Amino acid sequence: MIDKLQNIGFYTLSDERAKTSNVSSQMKRCEMIITEYCNFKCPYCRGLDQSIYGERRMKQLSLDEIKRNIDYWCQNVPLENIRFSGGEPTLHKDIIEIISYAKSKGIKRIAISTNGSNKWELYEKLIDAGCNDFSISLDACCSSEGDKMAGGVYGAFDVVVENIKNISKKTYVTVGVVLTPDNIMETVKIVEYAHSLGVSDIRVITAAQWNEQIEAMNKIPDEFLNAHPILKYRVNNFRNGINIRGIKETDSHRCGLILDDSVIAGDFHFPCVIYMREKGNAVGRVGPNMRLERLKWYQTHNVYNDPICRKNCLDVCVDFNNKFRDTNPCAQ
Repeated sequence: MIDKLQNIGFYTLSDERAKTSNVSSQMKRCEMIITEYCNFKCPYCRGLDQSIYGERRMKQLSLDEIKRNIDYWCQNVPLENIRFSGGEPTLHKDIIEIISYAKSKGIKRIAISTNGSNKWELYEKLIDAGCNDFSISLDACCSSEGDKMAGGVYGAFDVVVENIKNISKKTYVTVGVVLTPDNIMETVKIVEYAHSLGVSDIRVITAAQWNEQIEAMNKIPDEFLNAHPILKYRVNNFRNGINIRGIKETDSHRCGLILDDSVIAGDFHFPCVIYMREKGNAVGRVGPNMRLERLKWYQTHNVYNDPICRKNCLDVCVDFNNKFRDTNPCAQ
C-alpha cells in the first residue's frame, strides 16, 4: 500500500479522506458530463451510451439541470472539488455561467476537462469566472500526429499547444496523454514536449481498449519525474510491476470512493466516470437520494467480481480503496 495518498499528486485524495469518508461526510469530488457534443473524433473515445440521454433532442444538460445537480452535491456543506466534462464542455453555450454558479456555491476547485481547441479568449473568461484547474488532452508531440489523434482536425494541435502554454501561465494545468499502439513509441517525446509547455503535471494513461505495460516508461528522465508528481507516481508503479489499470485479488473488493465522489451523465449517476464510459449500469437516477443509493452500491457490489472494475480501475483509485479498507471504520 502506498505510504501517503497526498504524495501522489492528485489533490482530491488524502489519507484523511480515506480514513473519514462516509455517506454523510462532505462530498469531496464530483464530475458532471454536461454535453456529449465534441469537435474532435479521437480514435480511442467511445462516446456515451445513448440511453443516458433517453429521448432528449439535445444530448446535453440544460443550465437549470446543471445548477440543480450542483445544489444536490452542496446540500449540507459546499462540495470541495467539481469537474465538468463531455464531450467537449467548452462547447456548452452556458459554460461561463456554469463556472460562475459553481464558484458562488463555495466550491474550492473548479475543473474542466477539455481538448484545448477553443478560443483563448474563452479560456481566459473561464479562469476569470473561477475555473482553476484545466485537464487538457495532448496525445502527440508534433502537429501531423496531433491532428491525426484528434480525428483528422487540421490545425488543431497548434491551437491546443498555444492554449496549454497560455493557460499554464495563469492556473493549474495537467495534460492527459492517452497511449495507444499509434503513439506508444513516442511516449518519451510526448512527455518531454508536455513538460516544455510549463504544465503542472502529466497524466499518462493507456486507452481502455489497449491496457498494456508501457516499456517506454523506464526511459523517462528523472528531471521530468521530479517535476511532475503524478507522472512520477505512474512511472514508479510501472517499475514496481503495477499496471495503470486493474484490480488484483489482494486489493480491496469494495469501492470506498463511491461514498463521497460522484459522476452524473444525463439523468443518471454512476460509480465513476470510467464505469460510465465503459457502458456500466448506473447506480440510479439523479435526485435527492443519490448518496443512499451509492451507499447501497458500496455495500452490495464486489468490484473484483465486476469485469469493468477489475479490468479498468485506475491505480490511484485502487490505492485509495486499499487505504479506505485498512483505515476507515465504515469498511470494517
